[in-house]
Amino acid sequence: MLFGQLGALVPAPGETAETPAPNRPVESVLETQVELHRRGFSCGSIDGALGTQTAAALAAFQRGAGIRETGVLDDATRARLTLTTPALDAYTLTPSDLASLHPVPDTWLEKSALPVLGYASALELVAERYHANPSLIRKLNPSIDWKGILLGAKLVVPAVDRVSVSGTATQLVLSLSAHQLEVIDENSRVMAHFPVSIARMAEKRPVGKLEVTVVIIHPNYTFDPELFPESAEGRSLDRRLTIPPGPNNPVGLVWIGLDLPGYGIHGTPEPENVGRTESHGCFRLANWDALTLANFVKVGMPVLVE
Repeated sequence: MLFGQLGALVPAPGETAETPAPNRPVESVLETQVELHRRGFSCGSIDGALGTQTAAALAAFQRGAGIRETGVLDDATRARLTLTTPALDAYTLTPSDLASLHPVPDTWLEKSALPVLGYASALELVAERYHANPSLIRKLNPSIDWKGILLGAKLVVPAVDRVSVSGTATQLVLSLSAHQLEVIDENSRVMAHFPVSIARMAEKRPVGKLEVTVVIIHPNYTFDPELFPESAEGRSLDRRLTIPPGPNNPVGLVWIGLDLPGYGIHGTPEPENVGRTESHGCFRLANWDALTLANFVKVGMPVLVE
């Protein structure tokens, strides 16, 4: 095993994933990110690097745990953030994985003709399934040829395919300045935290009290040319298009509609961009975070945007 810049044990070529025994304090940035994700405190794409989104997730975890909020992995936090199981796991690429891969067309018209907008590559599939930045997956698997990957390829991945959060959600709080969404429980405790993208134009950022009106898993998307005046293709179309569901759908794998027409919380096909000011007006999360959030949300739940 090798110690890399990830600050965690990285398998050398030909080795299997191994980590020290669990049920101990986290010992690296990678372990910290994995364990935070498992508990519903997302730091965006797991990459093994200490950045602003990881610091924000740590701060949210500290608030939820009732310890001093520092955004730093201090002794008090390490005492509470114990590694429940090894941070790395093995995954074998299956026939269904490879069969599901299809290039994503460039045009809206071509996208609308497909039955589903699935993953375009094995790297994209594995990275999203395990909440990871593709660059981390490459580093964990240096011997893999991702362009010619074969059935049965054995991969090392972050062990975060499941998220376990306890409590009953009563409210969502969206902070525009912090680019984050937090789930609040019946005791006013932060029970989950997610980075979020907001609208580029300030006038398209709603502020105040909203309400959830619908929760849809694997939604379609309606491309309305009038909403995309910057699109040359949109200007040439004389009708709306229905874009099929899938992880590369413009709203990702989840749509949570709000009681302000046209606004919602949803996934995205570009998880590495989450946390930036980039959307047309909705609130974007990584697909994996949107799926976790959908487990808490119900119609009528209040959403405070501040």
